[in-house]
Amino acid sequence: MNAYAAHLKPHRPPLLVRDGWGWGAFVFGPLWLVAMRAWIPALLETAALALVFTLSPAWCWRPALLGLALINGLLGRDMVGWALGRQGYAVGHVVLAPDRDAALLRLFTARPDLVDQQR
Repeated sequence: MNAYAAHLKPHRPPLLVRDGWGWGAFVFGPLWLVAMRAWIPALLETAALALVFTLSPAWCWRPALLGLALINGLLGRDMVGWALGRQGYAVGHVVLAPDRDAALLRLFTARPDLVDQQR
């Protein structure tokens, strides 16, 4: 079972963000954040990467990059949720489901008023 945070905004479809480790964020870093439209965290991470390459000696790059990748994997989805909060979305529910479709079905079952907003 996966936990999904349902981010709600009036007159918009709900957005589901899965909780937990993000492999895409771990592997692709700021590119993944840009794809998820988390602009501020992507900018901050790009600045951190620039600092790693300019201020640290060459032997320190690999551990620093691994540390940034681990932070992304652990907190990438939280950063996406934070960016959605800045766009006016609020966490309305947390839904447990095996996949995104089942989570959306459970959300609409618990909140039938959200289905009416989609029409």
